[in-house]
Amino acid sequence: MELFYAPNIASEAVLPEDESQHCVKVMRHTTGDVITVTDGKGKLYEARITNPHPKHCELEILSSQQQTKHHSGDIHIAIAPTKNIDRIEWMIEKCTEIGADAFTPLLCRFSERKTIRQDRLEKIIVSASKQSLTAYFPTLAPLTKIEDFIRSSTEDYKFIAHCYLNSERKTLSSEIRAIRTRNPEACNASFAVLIGPEGDFSPQEVELALRHGFVPVSLGEARLRTETAGLVACHTIVVMNS
Repeated sequence: MELFYAPNIASEAVLPEDESQHCVKVMRHTTGDVITVTDGKGKLYEARITNPHPKHCELEILSSQQQTKHHSGDIHIAIAPTKNIDRIEWMIEKCTEIGADAFTPLLCRFSERKTIRQDRLEKIIVSASKQSLTAYFPTLAPLTKIEDFIRSSTEDYKFIAHCYLNSERKTLSSEIRAIRTRNPEACNASFAVLIGPEGDFSPQEVELALRHGFVPVSLGEARLRTETAGLVACHTIVVMNS
């Protein structure tokens, strides 16, 4: 199945220019063809092409349905972008395929990268979501100071994955298992995981997170690269809530 993206399809049955170009010029769709379109918020639409214009392909909506997510709850990965941006782009692509619901790039004390291209990361999310045939596209926040994220985070369960050996930490999987044991309905909760830069969080950042209810966790025995840690955290929560 091909999947096209039109965020405003409910109010305007027209594909955006880049999607129109792909639909008409690349996939060679024409008048009368029926395609599947998503708004990225969970809805799938069956639509017939009425005007195959390569810049504004017009549609007639035939039906719509709400897609069921393949995992429970919401997963928010807040992560410091790597110096090599290709690595964080790879992580965002893979976490999108796995089932992340939100990303926030973090600006930390030891961050080596202090800028991102928001538009490029958003395109990666759209492409990965379409490839995975999911109607739920993750949101992407602007680059955010870690202090601001910590203070404003409203998720039900919040974790910080750091590498300080003098801190008592359980694995993320065991923490979620314990949460599920105490409260079976927690599978429908929201989860946030903080992943630091290649130089880890500063002690002050860890302390601030702990004061605001973040639970320190480990992602395993091995010390992981930043992008690997983000992927492992996302996969762990998805598996535990599937």
